[in-house]
Amino acid sequence: MRISTAVRHVREGTKNVVRNGWMSFASISSISISLFILGVFLLLTLNVNYLADQIEKQVEIRVYLEVNTPKDQMVALQKSITGINQVNKVTFVSKDEGLKFLREKLGESGKALLEGFDGDNNPLNDSFTVEVAEPREVANVAQQISALNNGKSPKPIYKVSYGQGTVETMFKVTGVVRNIGLVLVAGLALTAMFLIANTIKLTILNRRREIAIMKLVGATNQFIRWPFFIEGMLLGIIGSLIPAGVLLYGYWELMNVSQLELNLLLIKLKPFEEVCYSLGGLLFGIGIMIGVWGSVLSVRKFLRV
Repeated sequence: MRISTAVRHVREGTKNVVRNGWMSFASISSISISLFILGVFLLLTLNVNYLADQIEKQVEIRVYLEVNTPKDQMVALQKSITGINQVNKVTFVSKDEGLKFLREKLGESGKALLEGFDGDNNPLNDSFTVEVAEPREVANVAQQISALNNGKSPKPIYKVSYGQGTVETMFKVTGVVRNIGLVLVAGLALTAMFLIANTIKLTILNRRREIAIMKLVGATNQFIRWPFFIEGMLLGIIGSLIPAGVLLYGYWELMNVSQLELNLLLIKLKPFEEVCYSLGGLLFGIGIMIGVWGSVLSVRKFLRV
């Protein structure tokens, strides 16, 4: 295609958007409203999945050691745990550090309960905190750690804890939430595509006489199709930029206004930079795809005449 022809197609497509004011407005409105609803659910799904990821990442294994376990046996055990597949990090927590953490957690109300437990009177065990690469493998890793007691005398491990039962339930719940979010977004995306495409088809249908005249004077299908192709793309771009801009601005304001309150509830919103690329890119892509798709399908029907 020559540059002059391409420029002509772009010019004609742009003129068509302006010339068919009310129909273009209807198409852009349909795209904007549908993509706005889709964007709201997409934002909710992104943040629910982000929250689920944060919860899963907090899953860790606590390995409590037997009292008076020799130092060299502790070092050897730490090396063995570090060598287990899926283990990211192993941190030693002495019983004194454990007591300090417990006092901080209980605060002033529990201060009297821990009086007299310093030094040799400390009833806590030394322990390791184990972080795993894949949270869903925590049960398997815990079993492998427990197996390190086999053949040891005396056995260095007193207890391995990772919230058995609760963790498995949490993984099931987060999995269901993710699947529901995915189904809702996919369903809304398909619905939006058909609604918008049908609106654009009505826009092209209103100009079927124009297409018929161009066919009569000998215009090729390609020559007729390109301005409509550009027009549909422009409608999709404009219709997607509006909801994307509104939603991203609203999300930015939400983060600035409510971040402190959400932090107090231990809830973190997905970072704006990540949401910006995910939401903006998806809405922009869907808008262009639907605009072009609706135009191409509609014009093709009349080009067969």
